[in-house]
Amino acid sequence: MVFNSSEIEKIIPHRYPFLLIDRVDELEVGKRAKGVKCVTAHEAQFLGHFPGEHVMPGVLIVESLAQIGAIALLSCEKNKGKIALLTGIKNCKFRRKVIPGDTMILEAELVKSKGSFGSSRAVATVNGEVACEVDFFFALQE
Repeated sequence: MVFNSSEIEKIIPHRYPFLLIDRVDELEVGKRAKGVKCVTAHEAQFLGHFPGEHVMPGVLIVESLAQIGAIALLSCEKNKGKIALLTGIKNCKFRRKVIPGDTMILEAELVKSKGSFGSSRAVATVNGEVACEVDFFFALQE
């Protein structure tokens, strides 16, 4: 099951320039999702981060991971039309730089869900190397 950016917009509320996922390759509704972020030098953040050596800001890597997790969560029929808000981030580690030309593989798995609250574990890799790993906590909002 592959979703392009137009189909992703039907699941999560993010829009350009803040929709950071280019494609979803795998989806287990309400459980896990795997997708792709193709990093290009033409993205606005590289105007100032950093001149002379473009590096994807860590906060945008984390946001990409949060978005792939939101796709797994919000693709569930009972969660359609809701918004997933971050309530916490734990154990976030950056293991390598992400630069233009890299393709980040984003994976998120829902770990726990009770009522409107839950947690997930997410990992971004580039060429098989871990770039970032993080635990998220979220709350669903109508």
